[in-house]
Amino acid sequence: MKLHEASDALDAAGLIEAARDVDIIVADRLTAGPSEIFLKLPKLRAFVRCAVDIRNVDVEAASAAGVLVTRAGPGFVQSVAELALGFMVDLSRGVSRATADYHAGRRPEVIMGRQLAGSRLGIIGYGSIGRYLAEIAQVLGMEIMVADPFATVSDAAIRHVPLDELLDRSDYVVCLAIANEQTENLIGQAALARMQKHAFFINLSRGNLVDEAALAAALREKRITGAAMNVGRALDQMPSPELASLPNVIATPHIGGLTPPAIESQSLETVRQVEAIVAGQMPVGAVNTDRWRRRASIP
Repeated sequence: MKLHEASDALDAAGLIEAARDVDIIVADRLTAGPSEIFLKLPKLRAFVRCAVDIRNVDVEAASAAGVLVTRAGPGFVQSVAELALGFMVDLSRGVSRATADYHAGRRPEVIMGRQLAGSRLGIIGYGSIGRYLAEIAQVLGMEIMVADPFATVSDAAIRHVPLDELLDRSDYVVCLAIANEQTENLIGQAALARMQKHAFFINLSRGNLVDEAALAAALREKRITGAAMNVGRALDQMPSPELASLPNVIATPHIGGLTPPAIESQSLETVRQVEAIVAGQMPVGAVNTDRWRRRASIP
């Protein structure tokens, strides 16, 4: 076994050198899997990602070389949904703002807040996190709307609506959609123009879904009241300093899934995937199962 102990992710050349004699690469989300590593590592059987996001892995190149690619499941569902709830409370009641004022020796401005109960929550993307968040919000007495053309909503209390209607009517808009070519800049100038002036926007998906210049303009011009984000367009998905520094923005450094239960869930799933691969079996989380040719069990 070889362990890369430095904090920086290996580039392609470094990964090829480090993995020259290995059967399995276990990679974090920042370690890319470009096409050249699969061409130059003939002993490699599998590229195991200890994260959900595999956009920086060339799955087609891996498949052409017969290398299996896997991803971890979303073990962070509860953690991310809880952060969304915390963002809504903070945005509504000015917790961060008042705390910063007190820490700086200033007297905080007393501002009327918004109660979550009775407010309307719009969830963009009704996957595992969206469903869990909707359950919590219902318990709190919120009205729930969901925009997701690929989801089925079986709960009669949740309204399944087009995105434009969700943006028009929500007090809180929480973005949890999948990041892909179709959702690039999903929240841009036109989408933000539809939101109510008192509304809050929260992004817990990926920075790629948001036109940051359009969001910054909407916030500066107070066309929406505020925003919270746990992601941005940086390589490590950190929120951009420009947006994070705005007075009506709350930002956290991509910590949505950074809790012991979430990390343990994905780590143990990765261990089980490696165990299956060593035995020549197909692991849960494989994304190119029909093209895994380097499958023989590992002695």
